[in-house]
Amino acid sequence: MKRILTAILTYCLLASLTVPAFAADLGTGAVQTVRALGILKGDERGNTGLSGAVSRAEFAFMLAAASSYRDSVSREGGGYSLFKDVKNGYWASEAIQLAIRQGWMTGYTDGTFRPEKTVTLEEACAALLKLLGYSASSLAGSFPQAQLSKASALGLRDQVSAVRGQSLTRQDCANLFYNLLTAQTGSGQTYAATLGYTVTNGQVNYTTVALDNLSGPYVARSGTALPAFAATVYRNGELTDSPALSEYDVYYYSEGAGTAWIYTDRVSGKIEALLPSATDPASVTISGNTYEIESASAAYQLSAMGGSSAGRVVTLLLGMNGGVVEILTGEAVDTVYFGVITSTERVLDTENAAQVRTKVDVICTDGVLRSFTVDKGTSSAGHLVSVSVSGGGVTVKGVSGRSVSGTIDKNTAKLGDLPLSEDIQILDTASDGSYAAVDVSRLAGKTLTNKMVRYYTLDKNGAVDRLILEDATGDTWTYGYLSAANDLSQEGGMDINMQYTYIVDGDVKTVSNSAKYAVKTGGLAIRYNSDGSIKSMKNTTAVRLASLGTLTARTDDKIYELADHVQVYLRQSGTFYQTDLTNINAEAYTLTGYYDNFGCPAGGQIRVIIAEER
Repeated sequence: MKRILTAILTYCLLASLTVPAFAADLGTGAVQTVRALGILKGDERGNTGLSGAVSRAEFAFMLAAASSYRDSVSREGGGYSLFKDVKNGYWASEAIQLAIRQGWMTGYTDGTFRPEKTVTLEEACAALLKLLGYSASSLAGSFPQAQLSKASALGLRDQVSAVRGQSLTRQDCANLFYNLLTAQTGSGQTYAATLGYTVTNGQVNYTTVALDNLSGPYVARSGTALPAFAATVYRNGELTDSPALSEYDVYYYSEGAGTAWIYTDRVSGKIEALLPSATDPASVTISGNTYEIESASAAYQLSAMGGSSAGRVVTLLLGMNGGVVEILTGEAVDTVYFGVITSTERVLDTENAAQVRTKVDVICTDGVLRSFTVDKGTSSAGHLVSVSVSGGGVTVKGVSGRSVSGTIDKNTAKLGDLPLSEDIQILDTASDGSYAAVDVSRLAGKTLTNKMVRYYTLDKNGAVDRLILEDATGDTWTYGYLSAANDLSQEGGMDINMQYTYIVDGDVKTVSNSAKYAVKTGGLAIRYNSDGSIKSMKNTTAVRLASLGTLTARTDDKIYELADHVQVYLRQSGTFYQTDLTNINAEAYTLTGYYDNFGCPAGGQIRVIIAEER
């Protein structure tokens, strides 16, 4: 599900602002795009009335908004009128004058423009062709067939439902103008490029447009609501049906796109460093992680002038790019993290009379690895803990397991009888401290046993908001391909000295140790110790792939899901070259997939594919 969404949405704008790219699906995509560019306007609540007919006045305004004159024409009305049925001050008078002056549209011989008359397909195509720089004399044939044929050849009519003689709907116009942006002008350029927009792979990249028109960041207070025009809402990068804001949420919006983005990420802990200086900080380090400061107000709050210094306990409110938008102090700081210890070590605290303390690394349910230094020792790697952060400091303590069982429904709304929070955080873990953050969509339709659920918490509404699993996905292993396993021990020797050569994410590694694992060349799953040495190895299961898609692979009788980070290697003469799914197929290559067959309910995914030319 997540990869399907990624195929539809381009995550951009400062690394995390979600802007619809819609490379193929015109429909909603065209509407979103032309709205963002100001070509299609909605009402005060963002409603676009897509089934409604488009008047000649509305079309004139769309032409102006889609032209190089887009910044000089307003909807307020003004100037004089060229036509007796267009009064001075009429809302579209400026756009009508421009359309007439540029020759995109014409009036009638009786001195009228007929602004409320609906626009037909042939009229619209004729106007757009003129906008593209095609004169009537350059077309083969006569009006309107010549215009309709040329519009079809340029792709202007793609997914436009109206035919000759019919009036256009607002949806038709959205598709027409979307197609206009990527059409070729009479001089051979992509039209959008002539307007200053970036075109990538034949599609308009309007990141800069959205940024220019983006409002925010804002921090929600009690009772704050999103603007009424925000018809589309993303929460932490995911499309959501809920526009509700909670206190201290960070949000942004684009009126042109009719879209809002909400971020709920917070980080609590002691300030460890302010760089480059405490007087003028550009970044802050908390719990072993460094965050860039996004706003001037946050920079002041974190500076020495704002009263901050190393050792102060604060909560950072993070925005769309993971930067700090605002900080909280006092009671608002109180936060509890839940997670699993990955490692512990004794350290010397030079700031507190050279005391020996314990540094604890905890992978939290939000997928962030945090480091905390505490006075008292705590449990070892793999144990469940809670981390309490308050104005008084940080406390790490072990927690007892809290289990539940049931099936996560296909809508990812429930685990058994328990509702799931929209902002649920899920962490899959192993007993040795290995971990992987998991998106809830991964678990849709999967059944979790009591043994697989180590811990969960409920929010104020009684919904599961944090879930710690044990070996539910297979993602706690590192996957690769074992190309060689050589026994180097001397005959009669007591020690087994093995050498393993394997490739992970394109990196070839050769390790030697005394351990002999029951593995052979092929797909490989690895677990590491905290020091980076190998703890265990085992083979994944091989299958011959008959066909390959972007999400799944098929054998002759079974379909396998591809892992989000499937590794693909082209094997030639014993050498492995890393590649990707777009460069291989089952027609030109023999494809072998390797999947984890470890009994995990959300496992069984193809992790590695080896391609060999036929």
